[in-house]
Amino acid sequence: MRARIYQPSRTAMSSGSAKTHIWLLEFDQESAREVDPLMGWTSSSDTQTQVQLRFETKDEAVEYARVHGIDAMVQEPQKRRSNIRPGGYGENFATARRGSWTH
Repeated sequence: MRARIYQPSRTAMSSGSAKTHIWLLEFDQESAREVDPLMGWTSSSDTQTQVQLRFETKDEAVEYARVHGIDAMVQEPQKRRSNIRPGGYGENFATARRGSWTH
């Protein structure tokens, strides 16, 4: 069994960092997907690809994989600098604003 341990990135629709502090262990696909001739759906007999384990730290995930004999590859996250303005969104509506608010 081969697996991947990684820290998920934030979603494209959000600027927040929710659900990015956990570590996930996901299993790789071992058998090819098949197309159902009647409906055209894709399916697989490999149910391990549906399993997603969550851990608080990378060390916990690596230890779990080691104890259970899972060949896991750790993928380090690429951290980005956060773009937080000092006033934030509320600064757009401040009464003591220095410039005119144009839209």
